[in-house]
Amino acid sequence: MPANENTRKNRLAFGAEIVTYDDARRAAKRRLPRMIYDFIDGAAGRETAPARNRAGFDAVNLQPRALRNVTERCLKTHLLGQVFDAPFGIAPMGMCGLTYPGADQIMADQCTARNIPLGLSTAASIPLENMRQLAGDNAWFQLYASGSTEQTMSFVERAKQAGYQKLILTVDVPQVSRRVRDHKNGFEVPFRIGPKQFLDFALHPQWSLSMLWHGIPETANYKHPNSGGFDRNSSRAGADWTFLDQLRQVWSGELIIKGVTSTEDARHIQAAGADAIWVSNHGGRQLDSAPSSVTLLPPIRAAVGPNYPVIFDSGVRHGEDVIKALALGADFVMLGRPVMFALGAAGGRGLRAYLDEVTLEISTAMAQIGTCSVPDITPQCLYGDTQISSALTTENIALIPTEHHKTGGHR
Repeated sequence: MPANENTRKNRLAFGAEIVTYDDARRAAKRRLPRMIYDFIDGAAGRETAPARNRAGFDAVNLQPRALRNVTERCLKTHLLGQVFDAPFGIAPMGMCGLTYPGADQIMADQCTARNIPLGLSTAASIPLENMRQLAGDNAWFQLYASGSTEQTMSFVERAKQAGYQKLILTVDVPQVSRRVRDHKNGFEVPFRIGPKQFLDFALHPQWSLSMLWHGIPETANYKHPNSGGFDRNSSRAGADWTFLDQLRQVWSGELIIKGVTSTEDARHIQAAGADAIWVSNHGGRQLDSAPSSVTLLPPIRAAVGPNYPVIFDSGVRHGEDVIKALALGADFVMLGRPVMFALGAAGGRGLRAYLDEVTLEISTAMAQIGTCSVPDITPQCLYGDTQISSALTTENIALIPTEHHKTGGHR
């Protein structure tokens, strides 16, 4: 079925409400308790990094082309020995079950049906073994180096035994940052319910009743006897160069290093034998003064060469953002917060609607820029200077309203 027909059905299913990212975000804000919404929406420090992420994308223009036959367009993408039906997937995110009951299975169902990858966080609401059964080779396991090396390696061994082929080591969270909204809201895992939280939940009965019925989700992977238990604020600084060498020796599948923003780090990771790097500033959730991730794509691509796989996230909201990232040097793009908002808005229907829209936007934009396949999306598809960092002046960022100013939230 063509993407536009799917989208029309989704519009009917939602009463013409949830079609775009902004629709999903607004609907999620209405349905979710403030504490949960802010957990998804918040960022580090003063929360200026998300504005830079969006300013980075807004500074990039695509070049429309005319008189090209773009009747037949294909979104299939080759990455790390797999062929996916679109150049995007779902990034690993912890505690997705807080958005909607069965969120992890919903994501697995969508990724399997669409043949796109799904990253499973160490802090997921579902055991890694269960996700592998649900999503097969489309499931990638994401690893944090927290606790002892033995505890971390126990996750690696479990991933091996479950049959995972791709392991993501996240390296940009040596310490969980201070997220002011979480602190103000009293967000902790496991939950501690005081008067403020009780009132918040009472004002959002649809979410609260569904959680009471299905049970509050837990960090399921830490229920294993060798895991050491989950501590959200524990140090994850065990992911150093020595650990990377050890991990490369014991993991024979594809190894992806996530959270790279430095060209020097990118070259060292490549030399250490990792199979791919993942350019990301963690969506602005770790370092408030971090540069916009999309501005880093051209120099990092130049540093690792034209053939080394580069994955990207941070600030992606729309299909044209995916195309911009690909044109600037990414091989593949992963979606984070938008997925959480789509789930929080309407569960499986919300996620299906949002992913349909992103797919349609990519296909439509490809026609406008005169490309028929993903490999055809190159820097030649950009208008003007591809070194976009010079466009991101303080004045430019100040002129771009953050989503907080527009809708009362951030990112």
